[in-house]
Amino acid sequence: MTRTRSFKQIEILISLVILSLFLISCSTKSVAPVDNRRTADLHHAAPVTSYDPEPVTKGFHEVIDGDTVYSISWRYGIDYRDVAAWNNISSNFVIYPGQRLWLIPGRAPAPKTVSSTPIISGTSKPISTSSSKPKSSASPIQQRPRSVINQPVIQWRWPTIGRIIKSNTPIAQKGLDITGNEGQEIQAAADGVVVYSGSGLLGYGNLIIVKHNETYLSAYAHNQVMLVKEGDIIKAGQGIGEMGKSSRGQVLLHFEIRKDGKTVDPLQYLPPQS
Repeated sequence: MTRTRSFKQIEILISLVILSLFLISCSTKSVAPVDNRRTADLHHAAPVTSYDPEPVTKGFHEVIDGDTVYSISWRYGIDYRDVAAWNNISSNFVIYPGQRLWLIPGRAPAPKTVSSTPIISGTSKPISTSSSKPKSSASPIQQRPRSVINQPVIQWRWPTIGRIIKSNTPIAQKGLDITGNEGQEIQAAADGVVVYSGSGLLGYGNLIIVKHNETYLSAYAHNQVMLVKEGDIIKAGQGIGEMGKSSRGQVLLHFEIRKDGKTVDPLQYLPPQS
């Protein structure tokens, strides 16, 4: 009897072990497809994207009406002084429709006499001349007081009042998106000179770029109305535009500060909001 009972206990024990192994196997099989599916989802998920300046695929930019050295430099994320130096552009920043501007160093500048109607940065409009040589006296930059465009210290201020939001747009990561009401006044964040006022930069809508000194520029995008033109000397707090809608229909101001052509965090420069 004892031996029979021992055999039965062994049989029961073996049965329990087999049952346990079977349950573990079933459990593993049922979990595996879920894990595989999650791994596949991670591999096929949309990548996290960040906005970069437009790539310089050709190595140059062909100037069209409305372009300025500043807007071209802003578009490709390059310091405007580098663009001027690489293309042997004089201090009045005269460029010509049809002219090719190199966006990389080490290339010979293209001829400047492509057109007889130069565009002087600060006006963005072709200036009619009887000669292909630019008239330096027509350049508004040369006529600007040095005290305006060479501020040693910039006293930054908020360009408008509103709530900062995170927008899912290509340019949102390069500055601040501040919500408000349609038509709300946009003010200059510091003293400076308007070096671009137009709608030629994709994604920015009606855009105003202000030069504060040789290092800093600021930009104000998605204006419903632009109250200043290129070449205007402006003061901090002066109304320069009215808030409009982004390409996605949001009422907001997109605001950027660039140092030596590179995007910086505006919050590191703006005072605390009251």
